[in-house]
Formats: sequence, C-alpha cells, structure tokens
Amino acid sequence: MCEIKKSTLGRLPAYLEFLYGIKDKRETISTSAIADALSFGSVQVKKDLSSVCNKGKPKIGYKTAELIEDIEKTIKDVNSGIVLVGVGKIGEAILNYGGFNKFGLKISAAFDSDPNKIGRSENDIIISDVADLQNYCESNKVTIGIIAVPKADAQAVCDSLISGGVKAIWNFAPTILKTNDDINVMQEDLALSLAYLNLKTR
Repeated sequence: MCEIKKSTLGRLPAYLEFLYGIKDKRETISTSAIADALSFGSVQVKKDLSSVCNKGKPKIGYKTAELIEDIEKTIKDVNSGIVLVGVGKIGEAILNYGGFNKFGLKISAAFDSDPNKIGRSENDIIISDVADLQNYCESNKVTIGIIAVPKADAQAVCDSLISGGVKAIWNFAPTILKTNDDINVMQEDLALSLAYLNLKTR
C-alpha cells in the first residue's frame, strides 16, 4: 500500500458508509458509481481507492467485500489513541455508542474528577482520575481527546490534553477553546445546533 494523503483518509469513512449500504446488493462496484453516489469526482475516487486497494479491474471495478475489507484495515492501521474526559450524560452516551467500531475507532480510556465515578466501569472502560490525564496521554501516545465536561473546566482539560501530546480535540463543552493553530478542534454545541434548526423552521 502506498502512502495515503490526509485528504484521502478524510474521505475513507464516507466510502465505507456507502459500501456498507450496498454490500448485500452489489457484488462489484465501479469508481464512477461511487463517485455519482457521493458527489465526488471520479478521478478523485479512483486515486483514493487505488491507494488502499489495487484489486480494481477495468469495466468491472472492485469486489465490494474486498474493498470494504481493505478500507477497514487502512482505517484501523491509522487509528489513533482516543480518550474521553467527562463521564456525565453526554460522556456516558459517547462511551456506549457502538457506531465508532465500524470505522475502527475505539476509546481507550475515560477520565473524570468526580470521586464517585473514578474506578467505576462504563462499557468495559475503567474511569480514571482526571489528574492522571496528561501522564496517560504521554505514555500511550494519545492523539485525540474528547471533552465532555462543564464549560468552566473545558480549557483546563484542553490544556492537559495538549500538554500530553494530543493533536485533535472533539469538544462538547459549550465554549470556544484556546489552542495553537496546529491543534485540530471540532466543536459540537448541541444548543447552538438546535437553535439553528429552530430558526430554519420559521
């Protein structure tokens, strides 16, 4: 397998989701059919898939099952260490969500500051003291952190994650985090999203 560009890696989950939907209906699939279904350029799809699977054939395309297997393997090979901080209602929902598995994603550890939660197991993950967060991230080469703590605690958690080597943050706290430009942050503001939909209905 050749070196895969970050832009290609970012599109692999979309390919995989589409292929899961048609795997029982189509034994083979062409790059043009995938491109049409996902509104991607056919040349782009061809390059993306050739970087993870070299089994495509002219006029036939790829065997769907084989392509799924190769994309799954690629995603799992590049899967980063992931931790969750904050095991409240949102954090518990994230820990118990089964949809991450199909993309080879697994949360390896969870942290909280509540003594009543520390040491408890949630979906087979033992909740650890947030005081140990930075050391855990450093020791286990964690690169992705999920923040699901109250607004007042979010920046301190973010700083600990970054100090531990984390390069990407998925933030559910209702606040904008201060980070360096080299840290990728995805903000999930549930109230803002609902307010936006409310406005769109008027």
